[in-house]
Amino acid sequence: MSSNNIRSQAIQAIANSKHVLERLDFHETPLKDLFGCNVFNEEVQRERLPKPIFKALQKTIKQGISLDPTIADSVASAMKDWAIEKGATHYTHIFQPMTGLTAEKHDSFLNIDGSGKAMVEFSGKELVKGEPDASSFPSGGIRATFEARGYTGWDPTSPAYILESPNGATLVIPTVFLSWTGDILDKKAPLLKSMEVLSHQALRILRLFGNKDAKKVFTTVGPEQEYFLIDRSFYLARPDLLHTGRTLVGAASPKGQEMEDQYFGHIPERVIAYMADCEAQLFKLGVPVKTRHNEVAPSQYEIAPIFEDSNLATDHQNLLMEILRKTASKYGMACLFHEKPFAGINGSGKHNNWSMSTDTGENLLNPGDTPHENAQFLVFCAGVIRAVAKYPELLRVVVSGAANDHRLGANEAPPAIISIFLGDQLQDILQSFRFSWAISFKILLIS
Repeated sequence: MSSNNIRSQAIQAIANSKHVLERLDFHETPLKDLFGCNVFNEEVQRERLPKPIFKALQKTIKQGISLDPTIADSVASAMKDWAIEKGATHYTHIFQPMTGLTAEKHDSFLNIDGSGKAMVEFSGKELVKGEPDASSFPSGGIRATFEARGYTGWDPTSPAYILESPNGATLVIPTVFLSWTGDILDKKAPLLKSMEVLSHQALRILRLFGNKDAKKVFTTVGPEQEYFLIDRSFYLARPDLLHTGRTLVGAASPKGQEMEDQYFGHIPERVIAYMADCEAQLFKLGVPVKTRHNEVAPSQYEIAPIFEDSNLATDHQNLLMEILRKTASKYGMACLFHEKPFAGINGSGKHNNWSMSTDTGENLLNPGDTPHENAQFLVFCAGVIRAVAKYPELLRVVVSGAANDHRLGANEAPPAIISIFLGDQLQDILQSFRFSWAISFKILLIS
């Protein structure tokens, strides 16, 4: 069949398709009541856990104190009862192996007693640790085939949640993934370790400034996710899009972004219905999505959440991408996350708004109204600048790749260029601070 016939059939299928857009009723379920309803969050924990168990768990979550293994059975029992009330039949430990994707193995709550009678069980041991086969995941050669066991370990700082499906629901428990020798096999464990090191060093600085109240410092991230929505009939007619997520063969788009008329333009009805559906699912899972709009390239859009603890934000970002991807087919579309799916127009990025905050709510990179007098801010700002100047290769490694290098270099700097822009006011403050320090040092040497 010729490409013209395939295109004609795709256009005819689009013209004849009917999409049901009235899926949601926010009159019936207000937004504030929807948010977090499928999350085993602090409020649910307070209601369902004995007071001593709740306090011990919160110390682990908020202060980084080691988890008391004696509370695991109580937490698991409460989590199981809550999940079953929500319609869950299975549980899974979700983890982030070094594949760029998430992974999960589902187990049923169902068990059989000695008389053959069915019962539901979920123990503290099952909550805290799982045992998936690590032999088929990337390992960097750190273990031989006969040592291929892997273990998931519960991460209580990222709350469990219910993932609904057409037939039932699943209790999802965020975890780290380690080899049986203790070697890291995932992307969450290094993030948690780096956050712990940063917290320790940042608290040392805060103590020098007289802050005795803060017990933990954590990084915050608000990732802005860009994506393309393509009509599914066109998508299915393109083997290159199906298998690689980008154009390998084909002509340039007849209309690009010459007039910049797509950016912040009117959102089409089908697209905004899709966005609202995705947002409703994300709200139920406690993902604080805030912004939606048209992006620069034709058929490109963006969704952005409110910033959160970096560990939780990372888990939410994986969840957000999965929901965007699977919901698109309901509306006759395909969602593309490839960095550069089409030539001649902007690609998609994931811009990270990063900062550091204390557990008392203080943003350590907030200059305030008088940044030139804010010595604590200047110290932390100088520390970030120093880190970027000292470790540009490490930053380059975590963002580089053939696809990302191909995406950038036109309207934005490619990953090979690592730079910091402070703005005129902060630039002047730090320059004057540097000059005054140099003068003081010179006078000290003379004296």
